Amino acid sequence: MNCRKKPLIGVVPLVDAQRESYWMLPGYLEGISQAGGLPVMLPLTQDESDLKQLAGCCDGLLFTGGQDVSPNLYGQEPSPQCGELCPGRDGMEQVLLKLALDRDLAVLGICRGIQFLNAGLGGTLYQDLPSQRPSEVCHRQPAPYDRPSHPVYLPEGSPLERLLGRTELAVNSCHHQGICTPAPGLQAMAQAPDELIEAVWMPGRRFVWAVQWHPEFSWKVDEASRQIFSAFVAAAGRAG
Repeated sequence: MNCRKKPLIGVVPLVDAQRESYWMLPGYLEGISQAGGLPVMLPLTQDESDLKQLAGCCDGLLFTGGQDVSPNLYGQEPSPQCGELCPGRDGMEQVLLKLALDRDLAVLGICRGIQFLNAGLGGTLYQDLPSQRPSEVCHRQPAPYDRPSHPVYLPEGSPLERLLGRTELAVNSCHHQGICTPAPGLQAMAQAPDELIEAVWMPGRRFVWAVQWHPEFSWKVDEASRQIFSAFVAAAGRAG
C-alpha cells in the first residue's frame, strides 16, 4: 500500500468584484494535479493568523493571475492606463509571500504572480506596456490562449534552461503590465524579443520561480508547461 502523501499546494483565489465571488480557472488546479500535487484554493483573507495556519499546512504556494498589482506597492500612483486593482489580494499575497520565504516553501507565480513577486520584493512594474514600453511583440494575444504568441530566450545555465534543455521557448501571452526594475534577489531566466523580462527565480531558495506566460492554459498541449508544473510540485515535495 502506497501511503506517500501528495504535496499540498495552496492556490491564491481569483476574485470577481462585480459578482462578489471567488473563483478558479481549472488549468491551475489541473496543471498541479497532473504533476502529482494536491491543489486547494485558499480563502481570500488578510488575517495573518489564518494565513500562517494555512501556509503551515502547505508544501507550496501558487500565485495566480488576475487584476493589476497596485502601484502603491512600489511607490507609485496608479496611471490612467492602470487596470482594475484588488486590494484584498495585494494584502493577502504580501502576508503569504513573507510566510513562504520564512518557511522556504516552493513558490510559483504566473502572470500577475510574477508581477506581484517582483513588486512585493522591492522591484517596479510598467503599469501599461503599450503606453510606457511600446513594442512589436504581441504581449496580449486574442483567444485561444493555449497557442504560442511569441518566443522567449532562456540564458544558458539558468534553471529554466536546465529544466527544458533549450534556450528558446514559444509561449502564450496575455498581459499589459510587466517587470520594469527587477527586485533585489530575483534573477531573470527568460526574456521576450523586446527584452522584457518574462521569467524570474530567486537563488538560494528551494523553489521560487515565476513566469509571465500562462502554463495553466497550455499544459494540455505543451510539454514545457507540464515540465514547469512538475518542477514546482517536485520541489514542494522535497523536505525543507
